[in-house]
Amino acid sequence: MKSPLLIALPIVLFIGAQAQAQLARQEFHALQSITLSDADFLNGKKDGVPVTLAGVLRLPKLGPEKLPAAILLQGSGGVGGSGSMIDEWTRELNEIGIATFAVDSFSGRGIIETVTDQTRLGRLSMIVDAYRALELVSKHRQIDPVRVAVMGFSRGGQSALYSSVVRFRKMHGPPGELNFAAHIAMYPTCNTTFRDDDDVVARPIRLLHGTADDYAPIAPCRAYVERLSKAGKDIRLVEYPDAHHVFDAPAFREPRKLAAAATVRRCLMAEADNGVILNQETKQPFSYGDACVEKGPTVAFNEVASAQARAFVRDFLKEVFASK
Repeated sequence: MKSPLLIALPIVLFIGAQAQAQLARQEFHALQSITLSDADFLNGKKDGVPVTLAGVLRLPKLGPEKLPAAILLQGSGGVGGSGSMIDEWTRELNEIGIATFAVDSFSGRGIIETVTDQTRLGRLSMIVDAYRALELVSKHRQIDPVRVAVMGFSRGGQSALYSSVVRFRKMHGPPGELNFAAHIAMYPTCNTTFRDDDDVVARPIRLLHGTADDYAPIAPCRAYVERLSKAGKDIRLVEYPDAHHVFDAPAFREPRKLAAAATVRRCLMAEADNGVILNQETKQPFSYGDACVEKGPTVAFNEVASAQARAFVRDFLKEVFASK
C-alpha cells in the first residue's frame, strides 16, 4: 500500500512575483485517520472506523531548506465554510516562511458542518486527526519535523489545546519522540475537565480568546490555564476585550447571531468512569438535550483584536521555531 505522501497530488502554482514570496507550491495529500466516539477515545481504543481525510500543504518556498510548519484544524463550519479562518491564517503564516497543512476533518466523514448538530462528530476525534497529520507532514522532504506546531479554531482550537495532554498522546499520538513544537488554540471550548488533563507535554501552549465570547466562553479557559500555570506548565491565555467568537474572521464584519447553533456555554462537564462525560450539575451523562445547552451565540469580527492576534501568533511562532 502506498503511503499518503506518495499518492499526494501536487499542484505547482504559476503566480506573480509578489505572490510567489507567499506561496510556491500547493500539494493535496490523503490523510489516514480513524473515527472514534468520545468514550472510545478516552478509553484508548485503537479500532475506530478507518477514514481517509484530505489535507492541503502549502509551501512558501521551494529548495533544500527544511521549513517550519503549522497544522491547521478547522472549526464547526468546515474548512471552507462561512467564517473559516484556514485561508486567512494560511496566507498569514506563509508570508513569514511557515508552511501550513490544513486538515479537512469533515468531508471524508460525509459531514458538511457541525454548527447545527455537534453530535455529527465526537469532540475528540480531531485530536487523532492532528496526530496523524503531524506524522504525515513530518515525513515530507521539505518540512523540519521538530518545527511543526498545531493551531486550531473553535472546535479545532479545542483539539489543538488537548492534543497537548500526555495521556491522550500516549493513547493516540505518534510513536517515538515526535511532538508538536507548540499548541495554539483560538477561542476553544474548555468546559470539560478530563482525567489528568493538567499533565501536558513540555511544549508552549497559547490560548487566544475574546472576553465577549458567548459561543465558547472564556471563563472555563481561564480556570484551566490557572490550574496548569500553578503546576508550572508553559501555558498562557491572551485575552481580547469585547471580542466575540471568531473575532479574527473578516467575513463577520457585520455581527451575526447563529440561531440554529448549539452552545454549551452554560454547561460544565467532567470525565467519569469508562470515558463517560458527566454533566456536573445533573451528575448524569452529558447530552445536547440537557437544559444547560442553549442556542443563538454571536460571531463577530473585531479588527483590533484580529490585528493583535495575528501579530502575537507571528511573533510567538518565530520565537518557538528559532529555538529549535
